[in-house]
Amino acid sequence: MFADGGYAGPKLREALVCPSGRWTLRIVKRSDGAKGFEVLPRRRGVERTFAWLGRCHRLARDWKKSIDSVDAWVHIANIRRICRLIART
Repeated sequence: MFADGGYAGPKLREALVCPSGRWTLRIVKRSDGAKGFEVLPRRRGVERTFAWLGRCHRLARDWKKSIDSVDAWVHIANIRRICRLIART
């Protein structure tokens, strides 16, 4: 799993310790000497995924009651996206 430098820290690592699978976390950071815009590896994939999920109206709002409901809607959004992709081929 790739994460932005803003997610570095123990909280995310602790959240990934779960019985549903074994995860490897890689934090993509910007170099300290960089000035201005810098293309980061894996950044395009992360931004594209957020854009796809943002098209789902239920995920565009921050009024969710629990993390479980958000998790379920992320799964539903991905299932919809994959079904549309399969239907095109």
